[in-house]
Amino acid sequence: MAVPDPEDWPLLAKCRGMNDALFPEGKDQKRAKTICMGCPVRAQCLAEALDNRIEWGVWGGMTERERRQLLRQRPDVKSWSAVLNAAVSASKDVRVVDSTFDADASAQRRPTSSPVPSSVESRR
Repeated sequence: MAVPDPEDWPLLAKCRGMNDALFPEGKDQKRAKTICMGCPVRAQCLAEALDNRIEWGVWGGMTERERRQLLRQRPDVKSWSAVLNAAVSASKDVRVVDSTFDADASAQRRPTSSPVPSSVESRR
């Protein structure tokens, strides 16, 4: 399988062909942001908007107001593309732990005799 050109990221976006839906006003912005959740090119989309100071619409799951705030908070960032691509690469190395598994593992590690007085246990 050929590796897509980095400039072709819009072809892989979940919102491809939904242009009008991504430029809502007010409360409809929340609905538009949900389209971005789980999108394989979310970081590239957000970087495009931040690096090019795009002022309208939802890009990479952020509204124009959220992007302006981020730009004000981090004026030192010269390339959002570099920052977000590094974050995506780093996140691929992070192991997400299943909370159900953790609960089961914790229960198995608990001692059989509880240090909690029986009167306290009966209230649980």
